[in-house]
Amino acid sequence: MLHIGCHLSSSRGFAAMGRQAAELGADTFQCFLRNPRGSRAKELDTADAGALADFLRREGFAPIIAHAPYILNLCGASEENRAFAREIFADDLRRLEHLPGQLYNFHPGSHVGQGMEAGITLIAQALNALLTPEQTTTVLLETMPGKGSEVGGRFEELREILDRVDLGEKMGVCLDTCHVFDGGYDIVGDLDGVLTEFDRVIGLERLRAVHLNDSKNGCGSRKDRHACIGEGQIGLEALSRVVRHPALRHLPFCLETPNDLPGYRREIALMRRAAEE
Repeated sequence: MLHIGCHLSSSRGFAAMGRQAAELGADTFQCFLRNPRGSRAKELDTADAGALADFLRREGFAPIIAHAPYILNLCGASEENRAFAREIFADDLRRLEHLPGQLYNFHPGSHVGQGMEAGITLIAQALNALLTPEQTTTVLLETMPGKGSEVGGRFEELREILDRVDLGEKMGVCLDTCHVFDGGYDIVGDLDGVLTEFDRVIGLERLRAVHLNDSKNGCGSRKDRHACIGEGQIGLEALSRVVRHPALRHLPFCLETPNDLPGYRREIALMRRAAEE
């Protein structure tokens, strides 16, 4: 069975997102816990979070994904910026403990001229300060397209971070199809080869979720422009092979395509049909 959902707005509350996801034909979803381009977050409604946790269990949802805000950069150039990122990260993890067993995905960051080694070191140091043995949330490093000074454009960079995190069992990876394609991994012409490389470098057991997106740009472009399914350079046929792949089909898939809710409903149904072919 394909576990698939889309990105939903949290403005109506946790329980409302669960109901909305089910109405769209989804059995997982992704959301931000605060302003994605800022630091502001509403006061946590613990009763609402508890209602969503009950709904997820009752309806048999796959783990849902909370996405860190885009401004979070654990390897920023200044300690002030890094401390700000750690504060947001820690608060999001505290909130997620009211929804036990879910996923927290973040862009590893940009080293902004400090160099890749420095960026990797700072990210790992931050994670070692933030993760706790008691947490139920699994933190996911997202694969990135490698534009500018981004960390995470190569599998080896993610592996370096994972190797330096003390509580490695609390960590995983989210594979973004647009990002890996833009980063030079040819999931159109050689999906098996890309997954073999992922397994060799990181280990497929670390892969915990997939962002399912088409790309407006070609393989190796190092851009980050998502397209609707079948409307980009990856294409429906290749993305159908992704959801059918035996190494991936058990994972939660989340659409981050430039869509409205009716568009997400169509794509969820489209990919469910593709998974059964």
